[in-house]
Amino acid sequence: MAKLGTVGRSGFLRKSNESLRLIITTVIGVAFGYLIGISFPTVNIIKLHFPSSILSYIEERNSGTTAQSLLNHAWASSSNQNRNNPTSNSTNLLQIYVPTNPRGAERLPPDIVVSESDFYLRRLWGNPDEFSEDFTILLFHYDGRTSEWDEFEWSKRAIHVSVRKQTKWWYAKRFLHPDIVASYEYIFIWDEDLGVEHFDAEKYIKLVKKHGLEISQPGLEPNNGLTWQMTKRRGDREVHKETEERPGWCADAHLPPCAAFVEIMAPVFSRDAWRCVWHMIQNDLVHGWGLDFALRKCVEPAHEKIGVVDSQWIVHQVVPSLGNQGLAENGRAPWEGVRQRCRKEWGMFQTRMSDAEKAYFRAMAMSPPNSTVR
Repeated sequence: MAKLGTVGRSGFLRKSNESLRLIITTVIGVAFGYLIGISFPTVNIIKLHFPSSILSYIEERNSGTTAQSLLNHAWASSSNQNRNNPTSNSTNLLQIYVPTNPRGAERLPPDIVVSESDFYLRRLWGNPDEFSEDFTILLFHYDGRTSEWDEFEWSKRAIHVSVRKQTKWWYAKRFLHPDIVASYEYIFIWDEDLGVEHFDAEKYIKLVKKHGLEISQPGLEPNNGLTWQMTKRRGDREVHKETEERPGWCADAHLPPCAAFVEIMAPVFSRDAWRCVWHMIQNDLVHGWGLDFALRKCVEPAHEKIGVVDSQWIVHQVVPSLGNQGLAENGRAPWEGVRQRCRKEWGMFQTRMSDAEKAYFRAMAMSPPNSTVR
């Protein structure tokens, strides 16, 4: 017992000695640092010279510009702010706050904010703009087959996005945000089974501008895959904006499907029209059924600004490739389940649009007009 007690006491004394030594060392260190600090003049951070290893690292990433000049510029900017405001400190450097900036960018000076982007490819040398062309092609691959397109020379300059078993409207909602395509005058959102032997995009755009169309589509060859009379190509004119449908289909000659109507198969949107349409696309209603009847809500007057370009036409080849991405179950073919979902989404979209309009007019204490969503 005596031996154990001795060991316990010696352990306690050893611990106390270590604590005392730590305290003395700390006091000496503080005093020494204070003496060193008051014996040197204030260091101007602009004059700091950084190790060559750091400089070479940065220079490799800023070719043609010396790293020291970049760092000096950054420090000088900070120093000037402090010099102009003697009472400022490190927290005052974040005093910029611009509530009109895009959400999340309020602390940035407005002239540095870039709220829009594009899909223009930029080469890695010389003048990046020399790579850009009048059109940018995005291919959305729902079957995962991307490399097979390399046989086409234009495909090598296209942007390929691949997510299996998704529709073009799923892609459009996620990859064609209005701020991303803001630099493009027109946005073509087309299906994959369209024959374009009789179509010239440049001539098409000229006709769209000539006739003041904000939402349009090329006429469809009458003998292939025709659903609506409105989208049927007419051989005696450049553009048409209205048609006659089956009896009882059009309560108003200025409303779909007799006017203010194009199909979701091959629509072309102006930049402004697309900004509206994009916000109307529902995240979960990926087939887009019913969207064509609501496009008119994004332009006014719709029966004048929505139309079909007849002199530049396409052929619907009716290749049911997307339908085959469905699942065969309960004795039904894959395309049957896809078609059933399409119809269901159409009804869901109609209900949402109707409810949203009613909610708006109710909030505004106004009587809603008669519903015109088919």
